[in-house]
Formats: sequence, C-alpha cells, structure tokens
Amino acid sequence: MNRNTLAVLVSFSLLLSNAQAAPAPEAARRLAQDATIVDTHIDAPEGLVDHWDDLALPTPGKEFDYPRAREGGLDVPFMSIYTSADQDDAGTAWQVANAMIDSVEALAQRHPDKFALLRSPKDLKRLQRGGKVLLAMGMENGAPLVDDIGNVAKFHARGVRYITLAHGRNNRISDSATDTQPRWHGLSPFGQQVVKEMNRVGIMVDVSHLSEDAIRQAVELSSVPVIASHSALRHFTPGFQRNLSDENVKAIAAKGGVVQVPFGSMFVDAPAAKAYADYVSAREAYRQAKLAAAAAGQAFTATEPQFPKVAPGSVAEVLDNIDRIVQLTGGADHAGIGSDFDGVNGALVSELHSVADYPVLVAGLQQRGYKDADIRKILGGNLLRVWSEVERAATP
Repeated sequence: MNRNTLAVLVSFSLLLSNAQAAPAPEAARRLAQDATIVDTHIDAPEGLVDHWDDLALPTPGKEFDYPRAREGGLDVPFMSIYTSADQDDAGTAWQVANAMIDSVEALAQRHPDKFALLRSPKDLKRLQRGGKVLLAMGMENGAPLVDDIGNVAKFHARGVRYITLAHGRNNRISDSATDTQPRWHGLSPFGQQVVKEMNRVGIMVDVSHLSEDAIRQAVELSSVPVIASHSALRHFTPGFQRNLSDENVKAIAAKGGVVQVPFGSMFVDAPAAKAYADYVSAREAYRQAKLAAAAAGQAFTATEPQFPKVAPGSVAEVLDNIDRIVQLTGGADHAGIGSDFDGVNGALVSELHSVADYPVLVAGLQQRGYKDADIRKILGGNLLRVWSEVERAATP
C-alpha cells in the first residue's frame, strides 16, 4: 500500500498514538524476542530518499527504527524498494529504485553495530550476533526492470530478494489487481520471462497487487514457491480485488508458498477496504480525465479525490486472516506477516502502531490456542523456508 493516498488518515493515527495498546503479557514478549521475526514489507526506504532519517536512533513519526525493532523482537525487516506507476511512466523507476537501495546500504554502513544487510537466510545467525537487525530488500513493482531481462540479475546482485511483479496499475510485466481493465489477461510474454529469470537467479516471486489471472499464472509458471508479501483475504473484504481469493490462497500454499498478512486497516477491515476501493476508482477516473483534458488542450479544474476518514480496524481482524489461511491450507505452514509499516500513513489497526508491537500479535495468537512452534512459523519460519527453497533451486 502506498503512500500519499491515505494522508487524511494521519489524524486518526495521531489520536491512536495517545491511546497505546496495553503491554503484551510477558510470555508473548519472551517468545517475540526468542523467535525469528521476519516482516516482509516495511516502507522505510521511500521516506529515507524523500527526507533522510537516521533509523538507528529513535525516530518519532516513523513506524520502523532500530530501538523499537529490538523492543518488538524484529530480526529481518524486508525494506520495500517501491516505485509507482507514475514513475514507471516517467522513466524514472530504475533511478529511484537504485537510490532507495543506496539508502538501505547507507544504514548498514553507518551503523555496522546495529544493522547488517541480509542476502541469504544461511547468513542469518552469523549476522545477528550483537543484536543487529538484518535488512533484507524486496522490490515493490517490477517497473525498475524496464524491458531488460538482464536487470533481474543486476538487482539480485544489489540484494533484492523478492520482486512484486506489478503495483497499482498494469505494467509491462503483469496486470494489476486495481487497474480498470486487463492489459495482458495475466502475465505478459516479458513477464513470463521475468518469472523464469527470477527462479534462475534466486529471487522470490511476489504476487501481491496482481490480478487474479496473473497470480494464477505466476504460481503455475514458477518452479519454486511464491509469496504474497503483504496481502490479506478477500473473504473478509468482499469486492476488494487487492486482497486474495480463497482459491489463490490455496494455490499459493499448494506450491509451498506463504501469504504474509499486513496490518493496514484497509486490508483487513471491510468498511475501510470498501472506502479505499472506492477512492482508488475515483482517483483513476480523475487521472484519466486530467490526461484527456491535457491532450485536448483544455483547462482541468476538477478536485482531486481525497481518501475518506475511516475508523481503524483491530488486531483481531489480522488474527482472523491468519486463522483463515491456516484453515484453508490445513496448517500453519503458509501464513506469515508483512505489516506495511511506514506504507499506509498511519492507517494501521489500532493495536499495532510500530515494530515495537509484534508481541501484541504474538499474545493474540497464543490466546487463540496456537502452539509456540506454529507461532514461530508464522512470525518468520515459513518465509525463511520459502526463501531457502528459492535460493537452493537457483542456478546463477
């Protein structure tokens, strides 16, 4: 989810900051510290490029920084290398992506006592020594690949370990879940090459944001498990195409993959999802009308749509999504977490404010009867399994 589209919800996050969730029970805090927590979607890099913040220090106004990551037990945050459809259209996505990667590298270089870059799950235990937070990278939107298949290997060399094939609009790789009309009816011919090349070099295929057909085709084409880095279930948000159908959850799991549940209210709360979906439609209509007016040389005076104010969802709704993934797939092997911290402008469920709050999620899982071994899988074990499988199958 990105970025400025939800700015009007900031007032809600400010209210919530004055009503922090009750501390998690000690058993939940201990497990969060002892388990390996992997969060596959944190949008810190975009903010670093726009305005540099030293995230090794307490950083008010952000949802990820080192002190709170340690407080919450976070071990491996995937830093989102996000580029927009507009940047793709402008031809700047490649440059923007590389600048974001530079910003992640700078954090590790400036604070080698606190951060390290994680390029392989095999290095996790070694690099963790001394309490370091390990920064992995995932590319949200394949736009920076442009039309050069060689860029897949180049971004792998820079540390990218998953690629979300598309984002809010169709691109040259894949159809998006939220575009108005399909362009490829799934993956493009180039997109099929991209999936195969990602398999070859060892980059996880991420199907979040993709259309129903594109998800199905990517799962079928990939020779290794795929992930949904930050997607909840359409079962709880009827009509919200950005979320996953039950059928695609089952397909991802049947291939050995994992669905990483986000913490944004618009993913897990039906009224918020409906409001966001309506907003996306209105925003696209506004964009098309503005383009048409420009092409005709006419003045354009329409007011840009604004996201409506909605009440935040709750951690119970995040847990409901995890429960349903477990039920649909027959166990706890295919659920994980991809929070979208720093990516929804504060529009988070009310109990999960920052990376300090994973123990709240752990407590909820414990209260619902999950065994510690299964909680460990959900917190990070499942994602590390998939990453390891993708890496072992690579033939670079």
